Amino acid sequence: MHSDQALIHVEVVYALPNVQRVLKLAVVADTPIQEIIEQSGILAMYPEIDLKKNKVGIYSRNVKLDSTAREGDRIEIYRPLVADPREIRRKRAEQAKLNAE
Repeated sequence: MHSDQALIHVEVVYALPNVQRVLKLAVVADTPIQEIIEQSGILAMYPEIDLKKNKVGIYSRNVKLDSTAREGDRIEIYRPLVADPREIRRKRAEQAKLNAE
């Protein structure tokens, strides 16, 4: 890293059902998202993360791995959905209907 390259401060976040891991780091501006995630060390901590399958976003907006972050960005690695949200809503509606009867 050259001293004339500007650094930005970002967070890499991975949330599990019971815990959220937040890693803060300083990286060279214009570093691709994938490289930032790799530099954070989170892939070694959570080997189940597969950047080919897990979606990635900044503040809940999906981003591509080759895009770059800005100062203060929160890079979020999303886990795959366990259940279809539509199916869950349908089951809740059915249960509410049964409880009302």
